[in-house]
Amino acid sequence: MNNISAAQAAYLSGLKRHRQRVRGFRLLIFILLVILWELAARTGVLDDFIFSSPVRMYHTFMGMAADGSIFRHTGITLAETLASFFFVVLFSLLLAMALWWNRGLYEILEPYLVVLNSLPKSAMAPVLIVWLGSNPKTIVVTGILIAVFGSILTLTISFQEADPEQIKLIYTLKGSKWDVLRKVLLPRSVPVLISQMKVNIGLCLVGVIIGEFLAADAGLGYLIIYGSQVFKMDWVMMSIVILCVLATALYSCINMLEKQYQKKC
Repeated sequence: MNNISAAQAAYLSGLKRHRQRVRGFRLLIFILLVILWELAARTGVLDDFIFSSPVRMYHTFMGMAADGSIFRHTGITLAETLASFFFVVLFSLLLAMALWWNRGLYEILEPYLVVLNSLPKSAMAPVLIVWLGSNPKTIVVTGILIAVFGSILTLTISFQEADPEQIKLIYTLKGSKWDVLRKVLLPRSVPVLISQMKVNIGLCLVGVIIGEFLAADAGLGYLIIYGSQVFKMDWVMMSIVILCVLATALYSCINMLEKQYQKKC
């Protein structure tokens, strides 16, 4: 702090206060929503049988936590989401590099990638069940299909928009195509990859839940669909809240990774 001016110190202090206010207002809005939800359920404004209530969800969660079932369902959904996310990142990088390496291949496959990216993936889930069976593999594949095609297109475009002068310099210094990929394209695409990861983690979670709706006997998606069928709406609403927490936690992890990368840069 001794090396910065008074104006800079005031600016940083104001920025810190602004962030604290934002976090405070976010927390306040959340608390108010919970209170209003509970009051609406208790006064009959909302039918607590259909919409449940925070207190009822808390008791449901504690009951399922006692026998460990809620942790098992949450753990299964988290594991399937992380598995699909890992394969999305891996396949996206490998295929984007292959499409950049062979421009002709990209020109051939581009319309198919666009169509597959635009296709409603939920329509493919029943087909995947027929092909792969009703098992966790089907759920992971559904999560992959939701995110992978858009990620491939984004990374491929990022590779193709690299600075031509830098690429020309590599070739001038007798570098190979592999040197261009390793020293220019991959380093400059890290921010794009991280940004895409922030999108993909949510998409993978959506895909996993779709898969669990149709092909699971455990997981949060299974709890939602089963709870709605037997009118245990406390299960449904509790599972949706847990999914919100899970999505926020996963996004925050990617966000922390991005901040660590920015500090190193």
